[in-house]
Amino acid sequence: MSTLLTAQSLQLDTPFGPLLDNISLTLKKGDRVGLIGHNGCGKSTLLKILDGTLSPTNGSLTQAHSCLLSRVEQHLPPELMSLTLFEAVREKIDPLLQESESWRAETLLASMGFAPADWHLNARTLSGGQHTRLLLARALISQPDVLLLDEPSNHLDLPTMLWLEHFLKNWNGSFILVSHDVSLLNAVTNTSWILRDRILHCFALPCSAAREALAERDTADQQRFQAEQKEIDRVTVSAKRLATWGHVYDNEDLSRKAKQMEKRVDKLKETQTELSAGNQWRLQLKGDALVADRLLELEDVYVRPALSSPPLFHLPLQRLKSGDRVAIIGRNGCGKSSLLRLLWQQFQQTQTAGSIRFHPRVHTGYYDQNLHQLNDTDTLLDALVPFATLIEQDRKMALISAGFPWIRHQQTVSTLSGGERSRLLFVGLTLARYSLLMLDEPTNHLDIEGKEALAETLQQFPGGILLVTHDRNLIAKSCNRFWLVDKGLLSEWHSLDALYDQLTSEETEEIKTEVVSIPEISQPCQEADILLERLVMLEDLLEKDLARKEKHQKPQLQQQWRQEIDYLNKKLAI
Repeated sequence: MSTLLTAQSLQLDTPFGPLLDNISLTLKKGDRVGLIGHNGCGKSTLLKILDGTLSPTNGSLTQAHSCLLSRVEQHLPPELMSLTLFEAVREKIDPLLQESESWRAETLLASMGFAPADWHLNARTLSGGQHTRLLLARALISQPDVLLLDEPSNHLDLPTMLWLEHFLKNWNGSFILVSHDVSLLNAVTNTSWILRDRILHCFALPCSAAREALAERDTADQQRFQAEQKEIDRVTVSAKRLATWGHVYDNEDLSRKAKQMEKRVDKLKETQTELSAGNQWRLQLKGDALVADRLLELEDVYVRPALSSPPLFHLPLQRLKSGDRVAIIGRNGCGKSSLLRLLWQQFQQTQTAGSIRFHPRVHTGYYDQNLHQLNDTDTLLDALVPFATLIEQDRKMALISAGFPWIRHQQTVSTLSGGERSRLLFVGLTLARYSLLMLDEPTNHLDIEGKEALAETLQQFPGGILLVTHDRNLIAKSCNRFWLVDKGLLSEWHSLDALYDQLTSEETEEIKTEVVSIPEISQPCQEADILLERLVMLEDLLEKDLARKEKHQKPQLQQQWRQEIDYLNKKLAI
């Protein structure tokens, strides 16, 4: 198996101290790597070093002569916002070949599920899932051997997550995937790199198995450390005893032996097993239960993205009481976040009578996925003031317990990473002790340990919870009620499996049609063959769908297929 990339003793220093230290790795053909670790440990930075965007302070990086890398960024770069989809992909082609090979951009966009009518859309108008597909198209246009994917699953709804999973399973190259989604990592990777304590732990295992292996290693290290510490303590006591006797009895031999034992203690300490510092922050959400038959009642509510907009969905009647942990599930754009924003706006008004009724004593908190509750110009210490009436010392202790040392307390919120802003907001929500929490995509900036801790703390939350998330593990572990927003209506489900079947049933065929492997293209004359193959496939799909019973047909997909068939016919002059 040929080696594509090797790194030896990589080190990167920052103004706040070393971020990476003694990183060594080998990537071989066929490796499908999951790069995991807690927020802020340097995963995205390591990808930037591997593709040459950043230079390490020390160490060496060797790339095979024939190996080509492409990085899929975590966010759509600002310079692409004004471009159309077609322009954003075509600009990755050699400028001298852009005119003659622009058809490659069209073919690639089609394979990513974009209809010809979408190719001239402005990039700033795309959804999060469409951003991911566009960035993938930009990376694939160069036909790379290795894809470097930086959290591509962020902000994706369930159907798009399944599309990404299917794409990576069928990708015939190697990749390094940074993600906090355990389900995705287990499904598509065969190797795991765990970045912790500034060093890399490598396992030829998928995510869950690798984390178990590392936990077993930690347990063995802890036992070895304790045995070594026991020996250090024993020798230390003996050395002190001999030193005392040597002093009391004026015995040089005993004093000499005591000094020898002290040197032995120093050597034992130098070679003692090192234990992981790990992530010092433990996510918690503390709240209070309000003794009442209902915290919130919703009756005949129409949810709109804006006052003048048509409704996204209708909610006939729902009630929420303490102990209810409700997951609100649906495709991106169906109105889930709009519902939480509507409830938050209504709660902040003095009069909430009508279709939305809060209990008069309910204490409500809101986690906005854009983290707008935090003021960018506030210091970390001042950012906690609106949440709870606490003395400065209590706020300092809360920040320290969340992993923010006192030297950073005067740092402004605007300088924090997304994960750090999320951590700060969770600290504020805990200090406030709300009786009703509305959480909009709280896992977007959480690492794996954070997601697991969130699921655990939600299980024990005594108040009521409304949770918007696409994280399947979090929903299954923490929620006891399930609301599905689909086709303009909110309905309650009692079986999570049945709900997922309903949500994904209409997406299955679409996923199959959208994911098309891109053959290696070496000559422009292959254009007709590729487009013709796509045309035959689309005509076959359309024929099969039209042969179904009407209630099982997919009119939207049929329209998309017809548009692309017309385009391909014109392109091929058929």
